[in-house]
Amino acid sequence: MNDMSWTPLGPPQPPPVPPPMPVGFSGKRQEFFRLVARGAGLELATVGFYRFWLTTDIRRHLWSNTQIDGDAPEYTGRAKELLIGFLIALAILVPIYLGYFLIGIEAEHLRAFASLPLVAFFYLFGQFAIYRARRYRLTRTVWRGVRFWMSGSGWIYALKASLWGLLVVITLGLALPWREAALERYKMRHSYYGDLRGSFEGRGWDFFKQGWWLWLLTPFALYMTIFAPFIYAAFKAIEWRWWLSGIRFGKVRLESTMRRSALIGLYWKVIGWAMLLGTLFFAYLVLCALLVASMDGSSIETFFKTEAFAKSIPLITLAGVGYLAFVLAMNVVMRVYLMRDLWVRVLSSTIVHNIEAAANVTARGELANALGEGFADGLDVAGF
Repeated sequence: MNDMSWTPLGPPQPPPVPPPMPVGFSGKRQEFFRLVARGAGLELATVGFYRFWLTTDIRRHLWSNTQIDGDAPEYTGRAKELLIGFLIALAILVPIYLGYFLIGIEAEHLRAFASLPLVAFFYLFGQFAIYRARRYRLTRTVWRGVRFWMSGSGWIYALKASLWGLLVVITLGLALPWREAALERYKMRHSYYGDLRGSFEGRGWDFFKQGWWLWLLTPFALYMTIFAPFIYAAFKAIEWRWWLSGIRFGKVRLESTMRRSALIGLYWKVIGWAMLLGTLFFAYLVLCALLVASMDGSSIETFFKTEAFAKSIPLITLAGVGYLAFVLAMNVVMRVYLMRDLWVRVLSSTIVHNIEAAANVTARGELANALGEGFADGLDVAGF
């Protein structure tokens, strides 16, 4: 008889915890530059209407080159949706502007009308647009065949944002961290990835602890503007890190390791380009004035002293073309540095934990219309 030995089995071991998953970006900077430079030229040719197609192309580029666990999300929005949403929003906003203008003229002699109600109304409307625009972008984002989506009420969010905004004004900005935390909790608990519900764990106190010293330095930035880029860039870096680290979808959570100084270089590059392009625009205006004066047959001193300078149609036309070129060139700069490069730096600092919890998700949710994007575009507001 052979001796047999065996080791008693212990308690079952928990499955190994997968390592955190970094987020990457595979897009080339030169490719993005060509995209936005070409788009700027088409915006000039179409008097701005090409921006809906450019916005769609930019989002597709950024989404498709973002790598999460080896897979990239897909942006399924269409430029035609943005255009229709903008036109509908315009049809709503223009009569409001016109009605307010007419009422203001009628009540002017009574001195009983002020611009405060209009500002308050459009602030409320702008917050509604921010919520609905985010809802549209989420429902046009698909990852591994499953769509993100969003429920909730844009008007309830707008009311919360307005009341919190009033508190921020009363407290001279001290309530801002708690405002951001409250609004983000509302947005995230109505955000879904399939049947995986979102949540936000960031606290206003944590945000305040990281950035309270910026609040103390803000008066110095207002007095000496050279400090403003440093303070604003540090604030945005803290905000990004706090915001990303608070996002949850079920057991999936994000973490950001962004440093406070990570964005300072981007803002200074934009300022440098603005100064360079502004100098070129000024030189262009001087050359245009010299050209028009020589065509008029008068000396430059005489030309500037007469009314012909202010009423010169050729000079006004040339100045208008130069101004549009300056604005579009600045748009290219801002899209390259504050959209693409900012996107890359944010992603490079982002880590995803428990990504396996998103493996077995059931598709749910319906598409949202682009009306919110139209309002956001018409009111020139934006948000996360």
